[in-house]
Amino acid sequence: MGSIAPRLAKLAREPAPGRKRRLRRRLAKCFALAVGAAPIAAPHASSAETLYSTLARAYQNNPELNQRRASVRARDEETTKALSGMRPKAGVTASAGPQYSTVKIPSGRNNLGQRAYYADEFIGYPRGAALNVSQTLFDGGRTASAARQAESGALSAHAGLSVNEQTILQSGVKAYMDVLRDTAITALRKNNIAVLTEQLRQTRERFRVGEVTVTDVAQSEAALEQGRSDFYNAQAMLKMSMSAYRRIVGVEPRHLEPAASAEKLLPRSAGSAETMAVAQHPSVISALHQVDAAEHAVKVAESALSPTVSLNAQVSPQWDSFLGWPGTRQFAAAATGSLNIPLYQGGSEYASIRQAKEQLSEARLGVDLARENVRAMASDSFAQLEAAKTSIVSSQAAVKAAEKSLWGVRQEARVGQRTTLDVLNAHQALVAARVNLVIAQHDRVVASYAALAAIGRLTAGDLNLDAALYDPEIHYEEVKDKWFGLDTSDGR
Repeated sequence: MGSIAPRLAKLAREPAPGRKRRLRRRLAKCFALAVGAAPIAAPHASSAETLYSTLARAYQNNPELNQRRASVRARDEETTKALSGMRPKAGVTASAGPQYSTVKIPSGRNNLGQRAYYADEFIGYPRGAALNVSQTLFDGGRTASAARQAESGALSAHAGLSVNEQTILQSGVKAYMDVLRDTAITALRKNNIAVLTEQLRQTRERFRVGEVTVTDVAQSEAALEQGRSDFYNAQAMLKMSMSAYRRIVGVEPRHLEPAASAEKLLPRSAGSAETMAVAQHPSVISALHQVDAAEHAVKVAESALSPTVSLNAQVSPQWDSFLGWPGTRQFAAAATGSLNIPLYQGGSEYASIRQAKEQLSEARLGVDLARENVRAMASDSFAQLEAAKTSIVSSQAAVKAAEKSLWGVRQEARVGQRTTLDVLNAHQALVAARVNLVIAQHDRVVASYAALAAIGRLTAGDLNLDAALYDPEIHYEEVKDKWFGLDTSDGR
């Protein structure tokens, strides 16, 4: 892409009709962003980066997306924790240490009639251990409801991860297209400097022979300085776009190829898009799972009013536990059942039930809100896409008209019918029209992928990206029924 500006500058010095034809061909290759545009081979094609390869990099390497995946994996463990409520619990306790005691036992009266005692002291080293096992037999459905609540929460998190994925990929599309747009605009601004420099040279030559005044020279100088300012601003915007690209994708942009619109992946109308968005957008799916989780949360809260039944067993051997008899051994075993019937705990359980019901209402309203949001997103993105397509047609017509205008003004200026300012204004109008065309082509591609995200189809799977797809269900199935183990799924 770096070789575009010199070629454009060279074209600026050619005769007007030939220059227009060749410049249009150059611009068509630089800015072939619209739907149906033929792929253009970039310099160093072996290392050229396409939009889809960029999105694949972002899908695999974006730190925000990887952080979200780790968060979802952590959330998966909530189901395992909930299921532990009906699993047995076992523990061992042990004790050992020296013990000293004295004993005084009444033994009648002595010769003086005073009460007499038999005294002795005991020193021992008792040791003991106990194995305790408990099993909840009935908890009012708390564990079952908590497990279903956790499962629904995990599914909601998985859908939320898909939302994050689409957000990152949409940001990747914008970053890619921003670099292309700003590279093209920078090339136009650089070419503008070359044209204005030549214009200033010609104006000074004409001033020397008395054809124009010092005012014409000053106008040409001012136009050149403004052109340089525009070029520096374009360079700054390009650097910012490249920085955003690096932040999202993880690498520097290198030899980016033109990208096509995603309109072939979209439904035919905005109405169809809205219907698809409401039915399948992951944010709506996430909200529906949140409703399921909230329904089970109500049952969890209500289980606090139910009785619980549990079974406890204990085995306890002891050594030297009977003072005064070293070497003694004792063994005890017990199995007991317990029934706990809650009567009143200060009212907190009733408050928790009411709170859970209100949270359920909130979750149901959240579904309506999610549906309205995606419906609006679909409608807005399709409107933006249509506006960009219309803008491209208008900008293309504006470029052609500005080219004709500039050619005519220059011809008239040669015979004294136009001033230097007229030529400069016509030239700036042409530059502005070309910049607007680049922006419109950029906006069309970005809007098409925004529309794809609005219907929930901007995912690595839907785009068939060349990347290993991350499936959160795999990790969830691995951990939800685990009884033991410290290692995570990646071996940590």
